Amino acid sequence: MPPTTYRTADVDGFKVFYREAGPKGAPKLLLLHGFPSAGHMFRDLIPLLADKFHIVAPDLPGFGQSDMPSRETFRYTFDNVAHVIERFTEVIGFDRFAVYVFDYGAPTGFRLALNHPERITAIISQNGNAYEDGLSDGWTPIKAYWQAPSPANRDALRGFLAPEATRWQYTHGVPDPTLVSPDGQNLDNFYLARPGSDDVQLDLFGDYKSNVALYPSFQNYFRTHKPPFLAVWGKNDPFFIPPGAEAFKRDNPNAVVQFFDTGHFALETHAREIADSIRTFLTNTAARP
Repeated sequence: MPPTTYRTADVDGFKVFYREAGPKGAPKLLLLHGFPSAGHMFRDLIPLLADKFHIVAPDLPGFGQSDMPSRETFRYTFDNVAHVIERFTEVIGFDRFAVYVFDYGAPTGFRLALNHPERITAIISQNGNAYEDGLSDGWTPIKAYWQAPSPANRDALRGFLAPEATRWQYTHGVPDPTLVSPDGQNLDNFYLARPGSDDVQLDLFGDYKSNVALYPSFQNYFRTHKPPFLAVWGKNDPFFIPPGAEAFKRDNPNAVVQFFDTGHFALETHAREIADSIRTFLTNTAARP
């Protein structure tokens, strides 16, 4: 099993922590995590793919071991998060790569694709949304904050940051919750409990509306460039529902969509099955003329 190394990159003064594995000359694969997690969510997936792919999994700004500067010195918007990650790929020499996007990783990765479509060799979306069809009713309180960003509506979202909410995200929709290790959710809760983290996350909840505003641009990218596309979806996700996965085929008819009987954090229960799908997909992609 190829080893995983743990590194930091200086991105214009911003420290980005990342996991790296696989042969340096192999096809590149960038893994982008979501809320409230970090690159550790890929701990089971990376060893299953590192024999054939050069894998990098950064912690997004404000998450995990990457820098979490004060809100006075860094505006926590998805545009800014994507800018840091785009510069990160340039700093580490990821010039052409496939990208795996999950949750917050999706609007981050899709921005990279919009800015530099020539760099993207393929996209794997695991519960990473780009269509209003995919937004469940669970977004209602967050949408209320978008429409009226009052202190009361902001405070109403603090429940999403509670430890029990993290556990619910990990276990909801999982037929056998005993298969879900507590380690990932406990580490997420550790990061969420850091001073200042709650307001960082609330800022990102508020700015998520910018992602929805970009959905038409993301969809136009899929129509125009038709990147090789694989959607591997936990079908019981309480936030990003199956119609969001099926919608990719509207704009990219060659997209492959697969559902798994699990929830939002599909890798917690189906890492091997998803790894097998990715390996087959990327191998077939590389073989295309």
